[in-house]
Amino acid sequence: MSGVPLAAAETWRLETWERMLDYTSPSHPLDYQPLDAAARPWRLCALYPHLKDSYWLSVNAGMVEQARRLGVALTVKEAGGYGHAEGQREQLKECADGRADAIILGSVSADLQTPAVVEVGRHIPVLATVNQVRPEGIVAMAGVDWYRMGYLTGRFLAERHPKGSPRVRIALFPGPKSDGGSDSKMRGLTDALGDAAVEIAVVRHGDTGKLVQLSLIEEVLEADPAIDYIVGAGVAAEAAVGALRARGLQERIHVVADYFTHGVYRGIKRGHILAAPTDQPLLQGRISIDQAVRVLEGRPVPSHVGPEVILVTRDTVDGIDLAASLSPPDFKPTFGVPAPGGAADGTADDHKPH
Repeated sequence: MSGVPLAAAETWRLETWERMLDYTSPSHPLDYQPLDAAARPWRLCALYPHLKDSYWLSVNAGMVEQARRLGVALTVKEAGGYGHAEGQREQLKECADGRADAIILGSVSADLQTPAVVEVGRHIPVLATVNQVRPEGIVAMAGVDWYRMGYLTGRFLAERHPKGSPRVRIALFPGPKSDGGSDSKMRGLTDALGDAAVEIAVVRHGDTGKLVQLSLIEEVLEADPAIDYIVGAGVAAEAAVGALRARGLQERIHVVADYFTHGVYRGIKRGHILAAPTDQPLLQGRISIDQAVRVLEGRPVPSHVGPEVILVTRDTVDGIDLAASLSPPDFKPTFGVPAPGGAADGTADDHKPH
């Protein structure tokens, strides 16, 4: 884990869209200048789908770092998985009924939370992070186009197996159907494959817990050991490495991930995983905190921004800025950041609700 921490950088090179949460709208690059400090010790509440893999751990690390930098309090809640929409709605209500000044939502669903967001948003600013949601009730978004994530994954495969070359078969493990990115990733991947010599032989959806993904992979390998690639969510790729090694298939079946985690990074470095796109999740966490403070203080804030999506391979892995993508090795899930002089639960004792 090397490189200069982004918190010390003067600008973040981002992309911004003209219409919030509409990736079909025109976009252009943006040099985003993060704040040095907040005007007051705001209380922020962030909701995650889960902390089952290190992707959301990296988002967590970015939020924690930026909250500490700006001097604001942060409370974090995680729903426990993409099947827990009702639980996340309860957590949204808990944030609203508590003393949060703004809520940052990493949604378990693209649309199931919309009524609750609209209701809460009448009283407290709600921002979205990472996962796609409907724009109603949302004041700002930090996230990338997951179509682009899938497209880069598919293009990598298409370039390895162009039209006219021997046909290969892939097993696809994109994660749960209900999350804020699986459908977009699937469309991007299939569009990029086009007429390449790549056949999607099987698709298995499931929660991004490692045991769930490992079980799905084992089922496919048992039923169809003649596949050539396992392609899927970061945690699926991590699970695939061990599953293939246990069956002695690691030399014949290749692994590609459609997002970047610590395990995927190690797999690429060791040659066990061929490639993965990174949407720089740690930086997205920083952006979300910065956006929330700007909204609360009435400062100019672009309504929708996200980092560049970068394809990582063994040839390029040593050149990427890991500090933008992965939490430090010693970082643990952090559920409360007190403001300066505040309590350990992420509150500031002398600050009245906004």
